[in-house]
Amino acid sequence: MLALIGEGPTHGFAISQLTAPTGELGRIWQIPKPVIYRAIGRLEEAGLVARQNIEPGRGPQRTIYSATRAGHKAVAAWLDTPVEHVRDVRSQLLIKLALLDRAGADATGLLGRQKAILEPIVSAIATERPRRKGFDATLLAWRRATAAAALSFLDDITPSGASRA
Repeated sequence: MLALIGEGPTHGFAISQLTAPTGELGRIWQIPKPVIYRAIGRLEEAGLVARQNIEPGRGPQRTIYSATRAGHKAVAAWLDTPVEHVRDVRSQLLIKLALLDRAGADATGLLGRQKAILEPIVSAIATERPRRKGFDATLLAWRRATAAAALSFLDDITPSGASRA
């Protein structure tokens, strides 16, 4: 939410359009309208966004918000930080990559740091053996496959010759 407001002054309805199932970002992360408006309120309380004005027009009045200096700083840090868990690649890393792409920013450094975090996880899971049979073995197989797939995904999208930053 903060990253979207950080792109430029906007209102909750515009964010809801982006994160709707048919929206540009809804393909990755769908956010219900009530959650959007609660989040904006919390961001405002935290001093990360500020009200700018009310959108003119005949329709519903929409409050325009902008990110504060602290908000922009928080977004930059979040966008530059790799995720810690394989399970977060599908949601958090993909949304970060989409937002960086929207901003025209280079994600190469983030991708390199993300690979550096995932490689030891993939290696550790590859050597792990199930303690029991049955679902433990199934879960371990799932963890191996998803961790390897996440690393393969990063290899596929990282520009060749890119170094870790």
